[in-house]
Amino acid sequence: MGLFSFIKNAGEKLFGKDEQEVAAAAAANVDDLNAKAAAAIQSYIEKQNLGLSGLSVAFDGASGQVTLSGSAPSQESAEKAVLAAGNVTGVAGVQNNLQFPAAAEAQYHDVVKGDTLSAISKKYYGDANKYMKIFEANKPMLSHPDKIYPGQKLRIPE
Repeated sequence: MGLFSFIKNAGEKLFGKDEQEVAAAAAANVDDLNAKAAAAIQSYIEKQNLGLSGLSVAFDGASGQVTLSGSAPSQESAEKAVLAAGNVTGVAGVQNNLQFPAAAEAQYHDVVKGDTLSAISKKYYGDANKYMKIFEANKPMLSHPDKIYPGQKLRIPE
């Protein structure tokens, strides 16, 4: 599927430190910090119960790049794994090397200030009432239809 770009300073805060603390600590031991960040991202993805097998996550803190590998039961699961990894604070891009059965690729939407799932639904489907389709496509990363934030990337199914 390739490389997906994300806004580095938006998303789930899994690392528990601000960037200055991370930068200072990174000078001390980059490999340990990258391994801890990769483990936190992997744990977060696994909590989404996407049915992935053999998931391996690598993180490069200097570039903010995550690399995913393993197998997914469907393209939808692989896309959700990419979104889960990419919507983490400190991640600027995700290289998706997950293997999955081929299917039509979904569209993506970058949430901006003032966006609602209804407005996004109207834009892509012409019907604001189809917002639950977008919500369902982004579960379990989304816990409620009203809880989206600027900088988040959402999967828009056909």
